[in-house]
Amino acid sequence: MRAKKRTLYAVKSVLSIIMLIGLLLATGVGAAQDSLAEAASALADSAVDYTVSERDVSFSNAGQSVIGTLAMPDGEGPFPVALLLHGFTGTRHELPVLGTEDTMFSRAARWLGERGVASLRIDFRGSGESEGAWEDTTFSSQIADAIAALDYLETLEGVDSGNISIVGLSQGGLVGAAAAGRDDRVSSLVLWSAVSNPVMSYGILLGYDNLLAGAGSGDEAMTIMLPWGAETALKGPFFDDIFLVDPVAEITGYRGPLLVINGARDDTVTPQPQAGQVFLDYHEGAEALVLLDGDHVFDVLAGDVTEVIDAALAYSLAWLQGGR
Repeated sequence: MRAKKRTLYAVKSVLSIIMLIGLLLATGVGAAQDSLAEAASALADSAVDYTVSERDVSFSNAGQSVIGTLAMPDGEGPFPVALLLHGFTGTRHELPVLGTEDTMFSRAARWLGERGVASLRIDFRGSGESEGAWEDTTFSSQIADAIAALDYLETLEGVDSGNISIVGLSQGGLVGAAAAGRDDRVSSLVLWSAVSNPVMSYGILLGYDNLLAGAGSGDEAMTIMLPWGAETALKGPFFDDIFLVDPVAEITGYRGPLLVINGARDDTVTPQPQAGQVFLDYHEGAEALVLLDGDHVFDVLAGDVTEVIDAALAYSLAWLQGGR
C-alpha cells in the first residue's frame, strides 16, 4: 500500500480552519495545503459574480427517463460544470438545510453558479421524479446513470465539455468514484462523505444479517426498517452490488484531481479519517482529504447550522478552480 498522502483538517467554518496535517511523498506539501485552505477561506468571503437560472431537464438511459435540474450562471459561457450525485434514498434536491429555504444540492448549485460553475443534479432511476422503481436500484444502475449524465452534458450549449467534474454525496460518492474510474471525461472529483467500505456502511444502515439474506435473493424485494424510522424495499441485485462493487478499487482507474471531504462525527461512513483516507491511498494524482467538525451530512439537519456545509462548498469550489 502506498504511503498516506495528505490530510486536511478543518473545523466549524472556513474562517476558523485550524492547523492542517499532511503526509505526502512529494515536496512542497505545506504550501499546497495552505494554498487550498487560503483559497477556500477567500471564497467564503467572496462576492458573487453571477446570478443563476435553473431549469428541469431530462435524458434517457436504458429506455427510462432521468430527470435533472440544470443550474447555469447568467453570462457568457462556456462554463465548467459539476454533476451532483445524491445519496442512498435521496433525490436531486437532497436533504433540507434546516433554518434555511435550501436543500444541500440547491444550496450547492446556487453557490457554485454564482461563482461561475454550472451544475446538473439528477434523480437516479427509481428515485425522485425519474422513471423506474426504487426497489430495482443498484450501484451499477446508478453508475450507468452518472455516465449517461456525462453524455448529456457534452451536448449542452454553454457548458465546457472538457471541464466536467463530479461531486458525490455518500452513496453518490461511491457512484462518483466508480464513474470517474471508468470514464476519462471526468476532469475533477469531489467526494462528500463517500462510502468507501460498502459492507460496513450498509451493514450499519441495513443490518449485517439483512445484507447476507439479501445477497443472491434474486427478484424478491426485502423490506427493511432504516435507522431513522423509514422503511425501504430492495431486491437482491442491490445487495449483490454491496459485495461486488468496490469504490476503492474503482478509484485506482482515475488519475485526475481528487478531493475527499468527510465529517469527523460521521457514524455511517466510519471510522474517520481512515474511511476517507483510503481513497487517497489507492489514487494516483493531485489529492487532498479535508476533515470537518460535522456529521455524515455536514450538520444540515441540526438546524440553523450552515458553517459545515458552507465550508464543504468553499473547499469544493476552491478545488474545482485549481486552488491546490
